[in-house]
Amino acid sequence: MYCLKQMKERAWQFIDAHQEDMLAIWQRLVQIESGSMDRAGIDAVAQTIQQQMDSLGAVTRRINMPHTGSMLVSSWGKSKAAPILLLGHMDTVFPKGTIKERPFTIQNGKAYGPGVLDMKGGIVIALYAIKALQAAGYSTRPIQLILAGDEELGHQHSSAAACIQKEAKGAIAAFNCETGFLDNGLVVQRKGSAVFEMCVQGIGAHAGNNPKGGRSAILEMAHKVIDVQNLTDWSAGITFNVGIIQGGTVVNAIPDRASMQIDVRYLNPEDIGMIQQQLQQIAAKQYVPDTKTIVRQVVGFAPMKRIEGTDALFDVVKRTYQEMNLPEPHAMLIGGGSDSAYTVLAGVPTICAMGVKGENNHTLREYADVSSLFERAKVLAACVMNRK
Repeated sequence: MYCLKQMKERAWQFIDAHQEDMLAIWQRLVQIESGSMDRAGIDAVAQTIQQQMDSLGAVTRRINMPHTGSMLVSSWGKSKAAPILLLGHMDTVFPKGTIKERPFTIQNGKAYGPGVLDMKGGIVIALYAIKALQAAGYSTRPIQLILAGDEELGHQHSSAAACIQKEAKGAIAAFNCETGFLDNGLVVQRKGSAVFEMCVQGIGAHAGNNPKGGRSAILEMAHKVIDVQNLTDWSAGITFNVGIIQGGTVVNAIPDRASMQIDVRYLNPEDIGMIQQQLQQIAAKQYVPDTKTIVRQVVGFAPMKRIEGTDALFDVVKRTYQEMNLPEPHAMLIGGGSDSAYTVLAGVPTICAMGVKGENNHTLREYADVSSLFERAKVLAACVMNRK
């Protein structure tokens, strides 16, 4: 027990001694623009992380994705025991050029910049937790770092989700360094998410000269918006939200086309088949004669289930916080998806939202609490050591 305590103290001392280095690599990663379709930017982030991992003696692979940035898988440690996974993603939601308007800055203890919170800070935490473990002499289990290149798109253009499941097989635990919450909540369960597009084809006609000759796609869509919203089942944890509607061309024409995008959240993986069937039934129903409706799934995240072993792993994290005299975390179920879904599908207990804390990710007001960068790196390193 004394040796373990000593190792933790060495790891924490390493983090304290390398705060400036952590800030520098954080700034470097944020300054590399890496929107989900920016292959060059994502690959530049991957190259930066690979150089850091290579300096630790890690074995790193790049998994090429034809239409998005590559995925990075880096394994550190020579132990033959089951590994512990650290997860993250290298892409952001921000378009190229954003960095000129919002460069990496720190003001009043808060860091700003595109992706500073979601999730360049989390990558730094994972990286320096590994460095701290090496400095402390940890060798109990290998650590595998998995960083996806298109998480923000739900991997709709890649096989990254399947790759994460494959890489995660056999691991004993996973910590996802996704966006952290200011109230110290840690995620043990996430709803699955899916985006569907429903399109109506009608018949266009002049609204003044030939109103009876038209078949309004917007009118057909209006009925179906209500049908879709009425599918929400609060008791089952399934919600439907029509978030975008488009249709028509000019005000004096019967619209010949309309579309809507539907966000769906659900708890159980088996629910997605029912959800798809419900939307197909709505598409097949016809309110306006001679219209035709099609529906397709655009993107989706599987649910992160609270599987056997999740609560025990959360207890490890909770005890670590107590040991460090930090405010205790609380377990959360949230609606947003993450790659934790795929480690869970591989049977690996996973704690998510272990990254830097902050608010307003995906917006121009995104910021991260700087002190939490160091705190979370210490916590993560200690959690790895406590998960024997």
